[in-house]
Amino acid sequence: LKIIITSATIDTEKFSRSFSDAPVIEVSGRMFPIEVRYRPVDPDLEDAGASTYVDQAVNAVLDIRSHEPPGDVLVFMPTERDIRETEENLSKALKNKKDNATVLQLFGRMSVGDQRRIFRSFKNGKIVIATNIAETSVTVPGIRYVVDTGLSRLAIYNPRARTSKLPVLPISRASADQRKGRCGRIGPGVCIRLYSEENYVNRLEFTPPEIQRSNLAEVILRMVALRLGDPAAFPFIDPPSPRAIKDGYNLLKELGAIEQTGAGMSHVKLTGKGRLMAKLPLDPRISRMVIEARHNYALREVMVIAAALSIQDPRVRPVDQEKEADEMHARFLEPQSDFLTLLKIWDTYHDVYEQLKSQSKVRKFCKSHFLAFQRMREWRDIHEQISLLLEEEPEFVINARPAGYDAVHQSLLSGNLRTIGMKKEKNIYLGGQGKEMMVYPGSGLFNKAGQWIMAAEMVETTNLYARTVANIKPEWIEPLAAGLCSYSYSEPHWQKKTGRVMAYEKVTLFGLVIEPKRKVNFGRIKPDEARRVFIQEALVYGESKGNYPFLQHNLALIKKQQDFEDRLRQRDILVDEYTLFTFYDKRLPDTVWDQATLNGFLKKTGADRLLWMTEDDIIARHPEQEQLQDFPEQLRMNDMALTLTYKFEPGAEDDGVSVHIPVSMLPEINPQVFDWLVPGLLGEKITFLIKGLPKNIRKNLIPVNQTVSLMLATLTPYAGSLCGALEEAIYKKYRIKIERRQWPLDTMPHQLRMRFCLVDDKGKVIRAGRDFAELST
Repeated sequence: LKIIITSATIDTEKFSRSFSDAPVIEVSGRMFPIEVRYRPVDPDLEDAGASTYVDQAVNAVLDIRSHEPPGDVLVFMPTERDIRETEENLSKALKNKKDNATVLQLFGRMSVGDQRRIFRSFKNGKIVIATNIAETSVTVPGIRYVVDTGLSRLAIYNPRARTSKLPVLPISRASADQRKGRCGRIGPGVCIRLYSEENYVNRLEFTPPEIQRSNLAEVILRMVALRLGDPAAFPFIDPPSPRAIKDGYNLLKELGAIEQTGAGMSHVKLTGKGRLMAKLPLDPRISRMVIEARHNYALREVMVIAAALSIQDPRVRPVDQEKEADEMHARFLEPQSDFLTLLKIWDTYHDVYEQLKSQSKVRKFCKSHFLAFQRMREWRDIHEQISLLLEEEPEFVINARPAGYDAVHQSLLSGNLRTIGMKKEKNIYLGGQGKEMMVYPGSGLFNKAGQWIMAAEMVETTNLYARTVANIKPEWIEPLAAGLCSYSYSEPHWQKKTGRVMAYEKVTLFGLVIEPKRKVNFGRIKPDEARRVFIQEALVYGESKGNYPFLQHNLALIKKQQDFEDRLRQRDILVDEYTLFTFYDKRLPDTVWDQATLNGFLKKTGADRLLWMTEDDIIARHPEQEQLQDFPEQLRMNDMALTLTYKFEPGAEDDGVSVHIPVSMLPEINPQVFDWLVPGLLGEKITFLIKGLPKNIRKNLIPVNQTVSLMLATLTPYAGSLCGALEEAIYKKYRIKIERRQWPLDTMPHQLRMRFCLVDDKGKVIRAGRDFAELST
């Protein structure tokens, strides 16, 4: 920092506050009278944007050139874009007035050669349009008039969003006075302010100091390394906000630089990574990249890129050679990564530097390739500092072979986890915490970026821009950010093949889904939940793959009671599933949640016998023997005994009673027998048949339940056709004649129609259905 003081009378408070903002401060010892004129922009136009101030500034300069004594003019504009627009409009206006004044631009990214033009004198005078670089950092000679828009672009770090903002804001009164002072150096000056005096009076006295608008991670890292205590208690002249301090600590934790050893910020110490970060003359994020590169054998490349990220972009675009500069810079572009573009610039420059060994020739190279010589030298100096410091660390070995794309960018990603993005649409990416960002138009990846990117920084101006961008693979993220990722699980389920409870894992980082649906062993993650699924699916439902005597016994016991329920078409014999679950839950320890842990438990003496069920454990009520007789297991027909099976599942294809008929016996069977079903269902079937009769017949058979009871007492089961027997019995009793077509046979539900299963000599079902005629074809 260079400070030139040429006056003995200084406002010390003003000086100390300006100190944090200006790299060079000049306080003149001799000042001439300065007239301040206020030409405020119409309040109705203030929200119209910078173009309004451009027009007003142009008009103010034209008035000076037309009505004031000769003298150079300095115009303060907030941004490079505004400077270019003002220069273009002003040049046209001067040409129309046949005014040959020279219009010059001045901003920080200009080449040194272009900046030097402002120090020259011109026959017809000069008009310099500048950013706030001309406020304190550079003194433009010969200035008699200042046009001040009262605006400036100010770098502000937002700790909540973790982004750098570059908004255009009103300058402070101190900055306005500095600008005014630019025109009183060589004689009486005039300062025209494009805002009102009331507006000036109501502004902040001083620009907020840099420490209150910067990322404090590096400051905190140095303080922890030097054991200076809690930053919140440190006697800063201008203390930063608690939020900014907290954000700095959080960033260092994310980078693995610090760890908490107790309550409060005073109990924070550096980790091994943190000690290395504190040694390196780099931002902690960039230091983290260098440390990661050691493991990826990409140290050479990442050291170069780290040094490049610590300086201003070395590429320059002179105002009158922008096309040539773009064409030259395009030679360095790497389509996948702006970081590799920087590396390519370095390699080209470094090869030339080693060959030429001449400062003047290297300067010529930089000029011909539109690279700033001073920034390239600064890049080389920082790289040399990093190299010397890492020579003291034996584990940091420069890789002899060039590192691949993955190795380099995984290393860089370790410091850029907060600036990753997933493509939403062309050039628009969704970042952490739901932020939407745009690939910077100056990036080599503009219009070409992939599905996932990372950026060296995110800067907010008119949009939130991702700058210095590279394509990345999402699978790189989790290993670097495991402690920062959030995990959620869905659809836990039993997988019989592996004998485990599996689930789908979703991994997010700062709200971005980096792994949508990965199958994982749920037992290792949430054993309590996995245990419930395991007991229900593997034991209660019997879906275990292993051969377990207790389980075979229990399932057979349960199957027997389920068969009773199917026969009686009632679900009140077997206890509910919760009771079966509870049986296992009480007997299995909490450490059993899959087949492997169950096997371990069963190795203990007597463990298997604990899991054997008895009828008392599973029966809610015992079925009555008379009921079971109405649902026989066999249907006797002449000398044949046909097996009957039952299913109580309304809507299922096999719901009701199924008779198993051997192929060899099929010709001997009279299908009319099956109309009678079994005694337990005969009453229900007769009820359905009677209720389905035409109304003029049915009304004579009311009450139906009484008629059904009478029919059951009258009929002889399995003798001929059921419908025929009913027609005869009803005619005898009620003298009502019923025709066969009047019975509702077509709408009869499955459980009231026999299901026929044709089986081979081994009992295997060949064909099944409700139509006996189809069975025999």
